[in-house]
Amino acid sequence: MGLELKIATALKEAMKSKNQTALTALRAVKSAILLHKTQKSSDGEMSQQDEMKILQKLVKQRKDSADIYKNQGRNDLADPELKEVEIIQQFLPEALSEDEVKEVVKSIIDETGAEGMKDMGKVMGISTKRLMGKADGKMISIIVREFLS
Repeated sequence: MGLELKIATALKEAMKSKNQTALTALRAVKSAILLHKTQKSSDGEMSQQDEMKILQKLVKQRKDSADIYKNQGRNDLADPELKEVEIIQQFLPEALSEDEVKEVVKSIIDETGAEGMKDMGKVMGISTKRLMGKADGKMISIIVREFLS
């Protein structure tokens, strides 16, 4: 079942249960999918990689907003953002632990023969593709820096 169909089904359930937080999050996902499909560069089809990018972007936006709200002492605004993150993450693959990400990054460094920070771009490119939807880009970056420095 494609992401669009899963979102539509989840939207119906959220409407039936009158869950406003879920409705907001799912409508944002549906909107992002429609925007992607109607772009001039798009052929109207979405790959699984595109779907993961959209979901990760939406999760990151909400986490960043929640951090800003928390720094300003506005937990009343941060909590709904974090609840939306949980809802959107249901459609992402299971996230890997930090140790699992370290293993993948280590194997990529061994494969490419990367030595030092000059090879960070090469390692990051491969790592982000392999770990798409399974790990946060920030975590990947920190781990790559740790191994290459």
